[in-house]
Amino acid sequence: MNKVVKTAEEAVADIASGSTIMLGGFGLCGIPENLIAALVKRGVTGLHTISNNMGVDGFGMGLMLEAGMIASHIGSYVGENRRLESLVLKGELDLTLIPQGTLAERIRAGGAGIPAFYVPTGLGTIVAEGKETRKIGDRTYVMEHALHADVALIKAWKGDRLGNLVYRKTARNFNPSMATAADLTIAEVEELVEPGELNPDHVVTPGVYVNRILVGAAYRKPIESKFIQSGGAA
Repeated sequence: MNKVVKTAEEAVADIASGSTIMLGGFGLCGIPENLIAALVKRGVTGLHTISNNMGVDGFGMGLMLEAGMIASHIGSYVGENRRLESLVLKGELDLTLIPQGTLAERIRAGGAGIPAFYVPTGLGTIVAEGKETRKIGDRTYVMEHALHADVALIKAWKGDRLGNLVYRKTARNFNPSMATAADLTIAEVEELVEPGELNPDHVVTPGVYVNRILVGAAYRKPIESKFIQSGGAA
């Protein structure tokens, strides 16, 4: 089955306003930047986004914020986006922060069909407010519910037209788990190959989870912060 679409615009053409969307990435590493740009062009609004972080001003999900597309966001880290801070303080965007490991597991659980699970993280803090707790053995745990989305926009390094995906190093991050936790998964890749060209042992996301795949037109791959060590070796 050929799942290839020619453009990012075609890939996101039927995403509706009000949708819940997962977006892969960690910082600016491994984000579906072409799909995000195409979604911004569409101008959909009222989106409920799930992502580890919110990008930066002027790039990635920061573009979605500037376009007024996001109604609520679930994530782990938002410290690099001043626009988000302003919207939250004004009460114009509903923000839910989740410990990073818990966020990853809630997404994985959504893809694995696990409705809820218990973790010790957040016990005794505002993270646990309003949530069920349970003592198991000699420890008390907080119950967390799985996360699921209407659409997942993810980024991989290589893929074939059947949707099998290979990731590259840190750019793998949240992408594989999000691919399994949505009704519709759209992947963008840097290189598209024919079925059989990918080493089966290297495939992380099987094509059964991917509905559409495209080759990204261009990639900026900016670095959030550069740290250069000065001086010689000690």
